[in-house]
Parts: sequence; C-alpha cells; structure tokens
Amino acid sequence: MMFEQLGLIGCGLMGGSFALALKRAGLVKRVVGYSKSPSTTERARLLGVIDVEAPSALLAVSGADIVLLAVPVAATEATFKAIRHLVTPEMLIIDVGSTKRDVVDAARRVLKDNVGVFVPAHPIAGSEMSGVEHADADLYHGRQVILTPIERTRTAQLQRARDMWTAIGSHVVEMAPETHDAAFAAVSHLPHLLAFSLMNALDAQAEGQKFLSLAGPGFRDFSRIAASDPKIWRDILMANREELLAQSQVFQRALQAFEQSIQSGDTDALEKLIANASETRARWRMNSGRTPR
Repeated sequence: MMFEQLGLIGCGLMGGSFALALKRAGLVKRVVGYSKSPSTTERARLLGVIDVEAPSALLAVSGADIVLLAVPVAATEATFKAIRHLVTPEMLIIDVGSTKRDVVDAARRVLKDNVGVFVPAHPIAGSEMSGVEHADADLYHGRQVILTPIERTRTAQLQRARDMWTAIGSHVVEMAPETHDAAFAAVSHLPHLLAFSLMNALDAQAEGQKFLSLAGPGFRDFSRIAASDPKIWRDILMANREELLAQSQVFQRALQAFEQSIQSGDTDALEKLIANASETRARWRMNSGRTPR
C-alpha cells in the first residue's frame, strides 16, 4: 500500500506526526500541507514534515489520494466545504478529531454523495505540547485508533484506513460514532473538565498560590491535563456537551456519596467507597505506556 500524495490540512502536532509516520513507513511519496497560519506551513516545510506548502485547503487536496483533516473539531464543517469540489470517489479522507458524531454529521451535510470516502478516526494519542515543532513519527505507534464508520462508508476506503493505521503501528478498533462520544465523555472529556475546574478553584482562593507551592507528584499527575490547549478543549467540550453533562451528573452523585460519608463520620462507608475506587483502578490496564488525550 502506497499513497502518491497526502493532502495535510492542519500542520500541527497531530497532522505533522501523521505525515512523519507515513513518511517513515514508506507509505507516501509526497506531502502537500496547508495550515491557517502561513508561518506554521512554512515551519512544517523547513522541518521536513511536509514537502510542499499549499496556499489553501483546496489546493492541498488537489492531486491527493489520501487527505488528513487535523483541524479543531469546530472547523471540520468549514474545512469540508473548502475542499468538497476536489473530493473524488477514489480518495481516502480521514480526521483525528476527539469527537465523532458532530464530525460525521458535518461530513454528511457537506460531502453528500461522496461521504463514503470519509473514514472518521480518533487516535488515542497526543500531548499537552502543541505545534509542528513537537511532531513525532512515534506519536501513533502502539496507540489505539478508533474508527467510526457509518452505513455509507465505502468498504474499500475503510479497509485502506485500517491497513494504513496498522502499518504505522496503531491498534485499530471500530465502533459507532455515538458509542465513541459516550465513552470519551466519561474517560477523557470529564477528566479534563475536572482538572480545569480544580485549577480554577485553587486560583480563586486567596491562599491558592501558597497551596500550589506545596503540591507534590500526586497533584502533578492529577492536574497535568489542565495545561491543555484552551481553544481545542473549548471546541471538544462544546461538541460533546450532551454526553459530557450526563457524565458530570454521574460524577456529582459519586462525589456526593463521599461528602455524605465524611459529613456523617461514617468511616466504614468511606473506606468502602475508596476500596471500590482503588479496586476499579487496579483492574484497569491501558493499552500503552503513553498518555492518551
């Protein structure tokens, strides 16, 4: 399997890492890249992430047999609109968005009869660091990539997407877009919301900075994801707000159970709640040593 040209729309960490991974695996002959910021596109070329700078998303797609959308989820529909006139039935289009229902809906609305060439993907990979200078050919290696095909996804494109992700070392899983969004509201979007809230709660206290100066490794591990990109996470939390708010309600009930046992001095109940959490955590095993988004 070899692609003649990758049209890369979004030359940041995720897009840049994908281009480097395809190049290293010998899967692509040429990478044409476009970013909203011309300086990003130029930096990507100077770093060898892309071979050619395109002045628009449409021209990045011109002549491509594989296209990656590595843009914020809120920009997906506008990106589809920008490229739709050059989408061909033979092309493979993929994305790396952290939400899938909104992305699939945008594809249906804009691509219409060509929606079958789009294979939605969410690689469980990333970093708090953003920008093409942090692009890493190993970013997707050993990580899960979730594909969320719809009934109109073409069999040939789905197989090529599976083969391509596998060839760069990813573990491919398939599920419905709705199932994906419910799961990631629980295991990714809610944890980010909690980390953001904790940092803001500390910042709002007069003694907050003093408290932070005493924090150790446990706090560092818990709060790490609060350093994530604000615009990206604003878009993700809004895109998946229904599932996220449902998970927030579940969490608030769990927190209340702890508060009630502490308030009433019920040490047995408190210990049981902690034991249940500890056992659940001990049973969980992540697929890889690196931190998912």
